[in-house]
Amino acid sequence: MDSFFIDPDISRAKTLDTSYYTSAHYFETSKEKIFAPSWQFIGSTDLMEGAGSATPVTLLDGYINEPLVLTKDKSGTMHCMSNVCTHRGNLLVAGPCKLDHLRCKYHGRLFSLDGKFLSMPEFKEVKDFPTDADNLHRLPVFQWGKMLFTSLKPGIPAEEYFGEMIKRIDWYPMDKLEYRADLSKNYTVKANWALYCENYLEGFHIPFVHAGLNQALDFGAYTTEVFRYSNLQLGTGKHPGECFTLPRSSPDHGKNIAAYYFWVFPNMMFNFYPWGLSVNLVQPTAVDQCNVSFFSFVCDESMLEVGAGNGLDAVELEDEEVVENVQKGIRSRFYDHGRYSVTREQGTHHFHSLIAQFMNK
Repeated sequence: MDSFFIDPDISRAKTLDTSYYTSAHYFETSKEKIFAPSWQFIGSTDLMEGAGSATPVTLLDGYINEPLVLTKDKSGTMHCMSNVCTHRGNLLVAGPCKLDHLRCKYHGRLFSLDGKFLSMPEFKEVKDFPTDADNLHRLPVFQWGKMLFTSLKPGIPAEEYFGEMIKRIDWYPMDKLEYRADLSKNYTVKANWALYCENYLEGFHIPFVHAGLNQALDFGAYTTEVFRYSNLQLGTGKHPGECFTLPRSSPDHGKNIAAYYFWVFPNMMFNFYPWGLSVNLVQPTAVDQCNVSFFSFVCDESMLEVGAGNGLDAVELEDEEVVENVQKGIRSRFYDHGRYSVTREQGTHHFHSLIAQFMNK
């Protein structure tokens, strides 16, 4: 297959060809076509305690494996840069630390905290040196609340990815969210990253797979809204006491909203509950395996054990069983495509359409 096609008319469309989930070629091609141009979650400002902080980050560990470093200079400005010395490629920062500058421990090359080359021993005789190529490569940083994002090959502004989400919940107390490592978890799922995402993108399976969650959500009122590079599943709750208290400025005022399930292309989920936010990052590791990281940010601990945001570990294990079985099933010689429910699978259709768009570039 040289290209992918998803009919824009969901009532006519067929799902993504199974070769996308089974081909090593497409798995590798997706690195540059889908993931490198996208915006990716790289951590929280809680990692950076004061001026002079530096924290190494591996972007999409196990897949792209790009070594980066976050720094905060004396003015408090955040920077994201390559963590690779421009002399011989040594890693500069091995772990979280406080420092005045970045010095390579291999041959002593020195950089400022914004990545500018400062000095290098034994290089007086080198001609046409230094040049801009001797500075560390700098990447853009997009910050929303405490969350930090970057892109390896930014072509689309971050606002086009995150803008609809930020606008929809501009009332949410982002400044009160506290990262909780004790509530954050990592899972290894034996399925292609895209299968995990498309399962997330439809509530169609909730009554069949998630008995507990189905007790909290009103499936008949469950809706999906599609934007350019994101979409929203709006989870209406059965029990008002387990839902948000929404301001009049919210377009959802008057509804019993138990959860906002935002997805941002290609692999990020932002699940807002009355207790706080669960950020889910799906990281490909093999054509038939991915790692899923849950980052928990809490603003109201008293709501942790109630409603749609309760028992996330059980919901995750139920999802894993399904998508791992799908990974096995799509290898069948008797299955190439499926069809979409017009009323329940708009999010999955949107996801497949974006994959086709990016892969065909």
